[in-house]
Amino acid sequence: MFIVTGGAGFIGSAMVWKLNAMGIHDILVVDTLETGQKWKNIRGLRFDDIYMPDEFLDMVMEMGELPHDTEAVIHMGACSRTTEKDADYLLRNNYRYTKVLAQHAVDQGIRFINASSAATYGNGELGYDDDPALLERLLPLNMYGHSKLMVDQWLYHEGYIDAVASLRFFNVYGPNEYHKDDMASMVYKAFNTVQAGGRLGLFKSYRPEYKDGEQQRDFVYIKDVVDCLWWLVEHPKVNGILNIGTGSEATWNELAGALFAALGKEPAIDYVEMPEAIRGQYQYHTKADITRLRNAGYTGTFRPVADGVRDYVQNHLLLDNPYINNGR
Repeated sequence: MFIVTGGAGFIGSAMVWKLNAMGIHDILVVDTLETGQKWKNIRGLRFDDIYMPDEFLDMVMEMGELPHDTEAVIHMGACSRTTEKDADYLLRNNYRYTKVLAQHAVDQGIRFINASSAATYGNGELGYDDDPALLERLLPLNMYGHSKLMVDQWLYHEGYIDAVASLRFFNVYGPNEYHKDDMASMVYKAFNTVQAGGRLGLFKSYRPEYKDGEQQRDFVYIKDVVDCLWWLVEHPKVNGILNIGTGSEATWNELAGALFAALGKEPAIDYVEMPEAIRGQYQYHTKADITRLRNAGYTGTFRPVADGVRDYVQNHLLLDNPYINNGR
C-alpha cells in the first residue's frame, strides 16, 4: 500500500494520478476536503480509502506503527501558505506531524518521501545548495519556510536523513492547483484575468539590480515533478535533502510572455505595487541546484517555462479542465 498525505491537494493528487498511471491503486489518501472544490482533484482517481489527517494520526498512534503493508509514505500534506501567521499551527501541522510519520516509517523500513520547500533558503544569499551541512546557516523569510527547515534539521540531527528523501520544491505550477486561491501559481491566476479581458499585473521591483518583472524564479511543471517522485519511489536508496526544480531561472516577464503566447495574444502587462506586508519576505531570485539529484542518477527532463505553460494552458485551462487526472 502507498500512503499519500495531502493526497487531494496539488502535488499529492497529481502523485496519486501518477501512481494510477503506473498501475497502482492500493493507495490510502490522507487529506481534508472541507467545503471547497478540492474534492474534484481526486475525482476519477482510484484509491482504497481517505482519512482526515487527525484521524490518520490517531490511528497510527493507537496502532503504534504505520499499516504493516505500507510500501511507501509520500508525505505532501502540510500548510503551504507562506503568509500563515499562526506559528503554533505550523509547528503542529508541518513539523510535529511529519516527525511522527517519518520516525515510524524509518523504524519500520518504509520508504518515506517528504515535501520540504525552497522557502527554507530565505532570500537566497547563501545560494540554493541542498548540502545538509548548510542547514544551520539558512534563515527562512517566513514561518512556513522555518517549519520546513525545522523538519530537515531534525532529520539530519536525528540521523534519519540518509533514510528519507526530503524534497525542496521550487515554484511548482500546473493542473490541480486551482483550489489554492492566493497560493495558486501566476499562470493559473493570470489565465483567468487575461481571458476575462483584463491586463496582467506583475509586481514592481524594489531593488535596483532588478527591473520590474525581471525578478527570477525556478518554475517547475507538475508533470515533471511527479515523474521525479515516481523515480524516487523506484530508487529507495536515493535519500537526503534534494532540490526539485529545473536548475534554471526564468523571469516573471518570461512567464507572462509564455502565457500570452499560449493564448495567442499580445502581451498586456502592468507593473503594480507590491503589498508592504510581503516586501520583506519576497525572494528576488531562485534557482535550484540539482547537482545532487543528477549525481544520484536522475536523468529525467524538466520542461522550460514556454513548454510547461503551453501544455498547461492549451491541454487543460483552455479546455476548462484544470485537473491532471481528467486531462492528457
